[in-house]
This record gives sequence, structure tokens and C-alpha cells, in this order.
Amino acid sequence: MSILYSSLALKQKTLETRLVVSPMCQYTAVDGYANHWHLVHLGQFAAGKASTILQEATAILPEGRISYGDLGLWQDDQIPALKDIVDFVHQQGSLIGIQLAHAGRKASHDKPWLSRHQLAPSDTNGWQTVAPSALSFQESDMVPEALDGAGIQKIVKAFQEAAKRAVEAGYDIIEIHAAHGYLIHQFLSPLSNQRTDAYGGSFENRIRLLLEIIEAVNTVIQQQSLWLRISATDWAAGGWDIEESVLLAQRVQALGVEVIDVSTGGNVLHQEIPIAANYQVPFAARIKEESELITGAVGLIKTASQAEAILQKKQADLIFIGRGFLENPHLAMQFAKDLGLDFPWSKQYERAK
Repeated sequence: MSILYSSLALKQKTLETRLVVSPMCQYTAVDGYANHWHLVHLGQFAAGKASTILQEATAILPEGRISYGDLGLWQDDQIPALKDIVDFVHQQGSLIGIQLAHAGRKASHDKPWLSRHQLAPSDTNGWQTVAPSALSFQESDMVPEALDGAGIQKIVKAFQEAAKRAVEAGYDIIEIHAAHGYLIHQFLSPLSNQRTDAYGGSFENRIRLLLEIIEAVNTVIQQQSLWLRISATDWAAGGWDIEESVLLAQRVQALGVEVIDVSTGGNVLHQEIPIAANYQVPFAARIKEESELITGAVGLIKTASQAEAILQKKQADLIFIGRGFLENPHLAMQFAKDLGLDFPWSKQYERAK
């Protein structure tokens, strides 16, 4: 019996399969507003019977965008276009989540197919970045402004307000993005956080911002499930590591987080990461073993048998796939076929079955 195609009950929602579409930035929004591209992009996964879909990193503030093409949810009039997407996904029988994010020092970039450069405040479409400390990601980047106490509280409030709008739009899942070197991850890691106040130094201080965001978001959640994406390691000496990730998982579980989406890296430049099939799975397995959180595995999981084996070995509870769904939006159908399962296709596509 396939675990990948078995259901998983959360407190308020039920995932019909264990296969989740990861958030994938499209860099195609205008002033943060969703458009037809986002409707078709996310809608195609629902038409292809993906049971759970996570929308790309959606900025809580304009200056929190990775690029000027990022989606945003910092004002009420951004809700209607997102609600159209949510409604379509629900009509196909799928669940949809939103990943709320702030890019911190890694914000203000050009669209990646135009350049990989960070845009200066004086450039068209550029702005001043912020971070826990005035440390740039790389030498060619601008030096971010270190957030003061008022700036930190503005961030917490913005996450709360964006989550409230996400509830209004009808999302089933709210995922807080604390991975890949973006703002919350920058606070977590001692390599990017050199503060000497209550938000820096000790483990308790470095996780403080994230805990405050979780608590604030929880005040506006209704029937939504709260998820968290982390990078379990910086892959660098003296950085955030798996031991701290396990401790964090145990802490956020008590605050109402249901699912932890375990990735790695992104906070500092690396000389070498042992990238190979399943290279991030051991981190998910460790967190699953040492916490009671539902745990998701990501990264170079390319085949149905590979995904099924991870679940059978109890290394994770969910499989998150991004690039595979870009290559084949009907990957849920294909994986079921590969496993020899009689999986229901969309009626409109059954002629191809």
C-alpha cells in the first residue's frame, strides 16, 4: 500500500496525499499583485490532481520582496486576485497554502532571468534592504540597515496583518518562511545576526523574532493550518545547525505549528555542499525523530519510488517537490502511474490515462 498516496489528517484539514507542491517564485507580479500567470501556474497543479499546493514566497511588506516581481500581501486590495486563485484551486478539490516571507538583506534583486545582481536604492526597481545586522550577503551586495526595535515590531505586525488577509482570501495553510537566508533565517543564524540586544547572541534571543511572529499569526488564524519552513543547517562552521533546528522544532510545536518543511542552506555563500539525491532528507528525519511535528522532506526527490521509500522508512511524513512540478504539472498523476496505482485523474484529462 502506498503511503505517498494515503491521506494525512491535520487538526482542521486533511491532505488527500502526502505529495506537496513546494512554493516556487515566479517573479511575475506587478507591484505585488497576482495576475493571470499566477492563476494558470497554480491552477495547473490543481487540475493535475496535486492535493496540496503552496504558493510562492509572498512578501509581507514591499521592501520584503526578493525582487520587484514578487507577490505581496501588504495591503487589502491585493486580496481579490489571490482569492480568485484560491477559489479555482478549491473547485478542483485541492488545498492551497501561502508562504509569507520577508527577504531581509537578500531583497531588492532583479528578475533572475535578467540578472543575478542586487539592485541599489538608486536603481530603477531597487530599494534599501534591512537585516538583523549591517552585514551584506556577499561583497557585491549593498550593506543592509540593521533593524531597530521599532523596525522589528513593524515586521511582526506585518506578518500578522498579511496572515489576516490570507485568512480572508481563503487559504487553507499559512507557511512562515524562515529558511534560505531570508530575514527570519538571518535572525536565527549567528553568522548573520551579531546583535547584542534581546534579538541576538543566545539561541533564545536569536529565535525570539520567529516566536513572536508565530504568536502574532496565531491570533488571526481561524481554520488554517500553520506551517514553518526552515533551513536545518547553514552548511558552515559556527552557523545555524541541526541541533538548534531540533530545539526550534520542539519549541514551535508548543506554539501551534503543525508541519515543519525542512530545507537547508541559503544564508551564507558556500564552497561546497554535498548535493545528491536525498541529501537533505537526513535533516528532516532527525527532526521527525526528535519532535512530534509532521515533517516534510525536500530536495532532489525526483521519482515516485524515491518519494515512497522516504515515507516507508519513516524519514518524513510529507514530500515537497518544486522543480519536478515545473517540468510536469501533472506529476501527481505520473507518480501514481509509476507506482501502479488507480489514481483518479481530472475528468477533462481521463482520455490520456
